[in-house]
Amino acid sequence: MDKSILHCDLNSFFANVELLDFPQYKDMPVAVAGDASLRHGIILAKNEIAKKFNVRTAETIYSAKQKCPKLVILEAHHSKYSYYSKKVNEIYLRFTNRVEPFGIDESWLDVTNSKNLFGSAFEIAEKIRQTIKDELNLTVSIGVSFNKVFAKLGSDYKKPDAVTVISREKFKDILFKMPVNEMLFVGKSLKESFRYMGISTIGDLAEYDSKKLARKFGLKILDLQECARGNSDDEVAFYGEESEIKSIGNSITFKKDLTQIDEINLGLLELAEMVASRMKKENVKARTIQLTLKTNLFKSYTRQTSLSHFTNLKKDLHETAIQLFENHFSDKYVVRLLGISASNLSFEDSTQMTLFDENIKDEKQEKAEKAIDVVRQKFGKSIIQSASKLDNNLF
Repeated sequence: MDKSILHCDLNSFFANVELLDFPQYKDMPVAVAGDASLRHGIILAKNEIAKKFNVRTAETIYSAKQKCPKLVILEAHHSKYSYYSKKVNEIYLRFTNRVEPFGIDESWLDVTNSKNLFGSAFEIAEKIRQTIKDELNLTVSIGVSFNKVFAKLGSDYKKPDAVTVISREKFKDILFKMPVNEMLFVGKSLKESFRYMGISTIGDLAEYDSKKLARKFGLKILDLQECARGNSDDEVAFYGEESEIKSIGNSITFKKDLTQIDEINLGLLELAEMVASRMKKENVKARTIQLTLKTNLFKSYTRQTSLSHFTNLKKDLHETAIQLFENHFSDKYVVRLLGISASNLSFEDSTQMTLFDENIKDEKQEKAEKAIDVVRQKFGKSIIQSASKLDNNLF
C-alpha cells in the first residue's frame, strides 16, 4: 500500500511573518533584508507581490529597488521565524508524530496512519492549511503524494495557499513535463550537465538510458533517476529525531572587502577556530575540508580536498584552507565572504592516526584547544584572542 506523504511549505515565510507586525504593507511589495550598514544589505525574502517585479533572494537592496522603486524593506528578526516555525510544527503534530522539518519553513509529514482519524490525505492537508491560516494568519502550500520527492514537487507546483495532489496514477502527466532542476538535489551544475545530454525535463531523466547515465555520473545518479520514476521510498522521520551530522561549517561576511593575503589568512584563522570548536563539541573529526569564497560581485566558488587523516584541530583546518586558497584562487579576487566546512565525519573514538608520534603531538594540541574553548564558554569568547586578531576591522 502506498504511503500518504505531505510536504508543507510556508509561503514567503520571513516576509509574511514580518507583515504580521506591519499589516499596513500587506498589499505592497515587501522584502526582508539584512542591515546594509553591516554589509548584509541583501534580500533574504520577499512576498508574492515583490516576486512579480522579479525581486530575487540574495540580490542587493539597491538592485531590488531599481526593479521595484516602491519596495518596502523590513528588518529581519530570526527569533520570530524560529517561534512561528515551532508553532507551525506543533500544528502538524496534531495530525501525526512523523513530522520531519526541512529547514525553518518546510516539513514533511507522513499521515498514512492518520487517515482513519482525520480523513484522506487531501482532507488532512486542507485542514492543516486552514488551521495555519486561522490560528497564525500565515499561508502554506502543501503537496500530497506517495513519496517525499513528489510531495515536495507538489508543494512547489501551485503557490500560494494551495494543496496539490500528485497520485501514482497521474504523476507522469503532472511532473514529466517539468524542468529537471525542479527536482530536489538537481542544482545548476548538474542541470547544465544534463542539458548537454539532452535531459531537460523530469520525464527525460526518468526515461534516459540508465547505463549511459551511470557511465557519465557514477552509480549514485541512478538513485536520482529512480526518484524521477516515482520509486523513492525514504521514510519521514519522527519529530525531534536527530539526524546524523553530515558536515560542520561556518562562514563570515566581512565588514570590508578583502584584497590582501594577510587579511584572508586572518579571516580563515577565525573560521578555522569556529569550526574546530564546534567539531570538538560534537565529538567528531573530519577528513574532507571545503573552502567557500564569495567575491564582491556575489559570485561564489567552492573547492575541497581530503586529508590523509581525521582531524578537528584549528591548525589543520586553517592550513588546509590556506592551501586551498593559494592553489585555486589568485589575488585578483576581491573577497566579500569566506567559509570553511568539514565533512566525511567520524566520531573521535573511531579514528586513528597513522604515525604514533604525530598522534601524541595532535593530542596535546587538541587538549590545548579544548582548554581554550572551556575558558571561552565560561568567561566569553573575547577573553582569549590570537594576537593577530587584535585591532583589526574585519569582523
